[in-house]
Amino acid sequence: MNAPVQTAEARELALAGMGASRLRKEDARFIQGKGNYVDDIKMPGMLHMDIVRSPIAHGRIVKINKEAALAMPGVHAVLTADDLKPLKLHWMPTLAGDVAAVLADGKVHFQMQEVAIVIADDRYIAADAVEAVEIEYEELPVVLDPYAALQPDAPVIREDLAGKTEGAHGKREHHNHIFTWDAGDKSAADAAFDKAEVTVSQHMYYPRVHPCPLETCGCVASFDPIKGDLTTFITSQAPHVVRTVVSMLSGIPESKVRIVSPDIGGGFGNKVGIYPGYVCAIVASIVLGRPVKWVEDRIENISSTAFARDYHMDGELAATADGKITGLRVNVVADHGAFDACADPTKFPAGMFHIVSGSYDIPAAHASVKGVYTNKAPGGVAYRCSFRVTEAVYLIERMVDVLAQKLGMDKAEIRAKNFVKKEQFPYTSAFGFEYDSGDYQTALDKVLEAVDYKGLRAEQALKRSDPNSPTLMGIGLVTFTEVVGAGPSKMCDILGVGMFDSCEIRIHPTGSAIARMGTITQGQGHQTTYAQIIATELGIPSEVIQVEEGDTSTAPYGLGTYGSRSTPVAGAAIALAARKIHAKARKIAAHMLEVNENDLDWEVDRFKVKGDDSKFKTMADVAWQAYHQPPDGLEPGLEAVHYYDPPNFTFPFGIYLCVVDIDRATGETKIRRFYALDDCGTRINPMIIDGQIHGGLTEGFAVAMGQQMPFDAQGNLLGNTLMDYFLPTFVETPHWETDHTVTPSPHHPLGAKGVAESPHVGSIPTFTSAVVDAFSHLGVTHLDMPHNAFRTWKALREHGAAL
Repeated sequence: MNAPVQTAEARELALAGMGASRLRKEDARFIQGKGNYVDDIKMPGMLHMDIVRSPIAHGRIVKINKEAALAMPGVHAVLTADDLKPLKLHWMPTLAGDVAAVLADGKVHFQMQEVAIVIADDRYIAADAVEAVEIEYEELPVVLDPYAALQPDAPVIREDLAGKTEGAHGKREHHNHIFTWDAGDKSAADAAFDKAEVTVSQHMYYPRVHPCPLETCGCVASFDPIKGDLTTFITSQAPHVVRTVVSMLSGIPESKVRIVSPDIGGGFGNKVGIYPGYVCAIVASIVLGRPVKWVEDRIENISSTAFARDYHMDGELAATADGKITGLRVNVVADHGAFDACADPTKFPAGMFHIVSGSYDIPAAHASVKGVYTNKAPGGVAYRCSFRVTEAVYLIERMVDVLAQKLGMDKAEIRAKNFVKKEQFPYTSAFGFEYDSGDYQTALDKVLEAVDYKGLRAEQALKRSDPNSPTLMGIGLVTFTEVVGAGPSKMCDILGVGMFDSCEIRIHPTGSAIARMGTITQGQGHQTTYAQIIATELGIPSEVIQVEEGDTSTAPYGLGTYGSRSTPVAGAAIALAARKIHAKARKIAAHMLEVNENDLDWEVDRFKVKGDDSKFKTMADVAWQAYHQPPDGLEPGLEAVHYYDPPNFTFPFGIYLCVVDIDRATGETKIRRFYALDDCGTRINPMIIDGQIHGGLTEGFAVAMGQQMPFDAQGNLLGNTLMDYFLPTFVETPHWETDHTVTPSPHHPLGAKGVAESPHVGSIPTFTSAVVDAFSHLGVTHLDMPHNAFRTWKALREHGAAL
């Protein structure tokens, strides 16, 4: 008997599928302290590892004395590069095609580089033994400025590359040069500048910052010498890639390597790469035959794991006298630290930086990025962005402001004049990206009306007319387009593996389901949103859909979670796997109802006979039939696997506006208002979207207003504790206003584009735009970040605006 008929609306509500602001199902365990993080993992006989790190930024290792450490009770081993050489594990490949020292081999290249490891009974004995390892260094000249690193007489940082004129990405021009990467058409861009009525240029520095997730990096490696199996619990955003790399490094068959990413306390790009600590813990477990745990402390995390940004950028715009942009030129010197360990697709050493034309219809453009070695920690991760998109968006948005200022045009007016128009989509940029969809003007109009933009400008003019006003008022406006959803295998791979993603769904006989994906959540709410996609596609309540990720022994192969690729890639795999199941379920329902498949309609959670609402079978009915008595010719069961290789990236966009008031006596900047409109295409869970936007905006606020990793002349990092490195709390964080438009992606199965990176990408130039706007009437065109009170007070003094 069928259950009493409910309305479609009531059944849709019960599903809590796409579009529902469903509470995050994973939060219950987190708020009760029931999460399972790497440091929660305990195994019988487990040992602990700590790392001896270099106190200097550049120097030769003269001698290492292990004796005092080895003599300490509870110490099992002290290993150096010489101990790893027989295993050929003293160097390892990086995701960028370079090699990096696992433990310093003959010399150190940056402060806090890994030199030796200690394995002991507990972490306290290991920490004491680290202090007992005696190392003698011969200091070498330090180079921290990438421009200085390219001078003919600059110190040689990578002696292991001596004589190598070819790098992973082309010819090396200097002993500290890594690559030069070009995009666009240089001759067309140069021609546009030759003909231009107006040109502007601006140098800007995007400082080195750090993602600084709440949970630091760590792992527990357990090698079974009897079975030859290796299991490693690890803080990784890409566990399957880690499995492949570990197999390549160790020689253990990949079928005997299991990588598990349990709950992760934030990633933001910091947990994509392979760190020496991971490799050393695995080696120690293989050598000793016992589980080995390594968890870094906060200073280690900020000092040695992957940084972000450190881009020295020169931008130029060519335009007509009335503000139509005709050309763009960009030159970048990128500080990659001592090893090129950026987590970028193989073909793009500068990531997706060529999104630098932004939301604008610029006919001719060229960008050049030069990677350089310095005596700093390696990295260059996409800190809550998609492969250097943040730097690109920052540059183009600053340049449009500079052009508007020179022409005396309003920020909103010049942007509207240069937008890619709605009717131009799909639009191919001068750099070759095919933007999928967009409606920038509608979004801009919505923001300007919501904040009373004309009223804000009038208020600002009134304040500027008062020489005794205690504050300067600034209005920042940014209209950004991001590129996410990496990516199409024809363009994107990591170590030769295409950047597809995957999903496996199994419907149980009683109508509940389990789904496994190749991604791994770090707080994005995957267990909730993925279940909502399946609920809508298959008519099963999201409450009874279990989502699992992060275990390479159960999940299908996927490229992980970073760069806002979860919904654009994994979300598509989920939808298409569900549709395979739906197609089989339709056949079973037709058999059960004794009609042809074409005689059925789908409504929310059931197949109905056309024209007769009383004759239907729910997905639960079909599931039971699939395992009980499927039609002849159909195998039992109801499950599917799908690997999704996207045909294109997706291009979410946003319009952000910020109002600041700068105290002329102290330089303190107060964020009066921040209005963020995002368009991520189809919205799966509006509440989770808002949460992701709030988090991204808060991180953007931190970067723009305070975060930096400064070094002294000797290469000592001056900001590697939370006493020095700015992480905003509830007290400092502004109030966020969010809004949206919906422009679905035409090539994505759900029309979804992704959103988690956008608020970080868009907010940072918005804050800078607002701060600089407060000074614009004084002739200031740009101020480098961070805009902390001291730096802003200095700018007030320099331009005669301080009280």
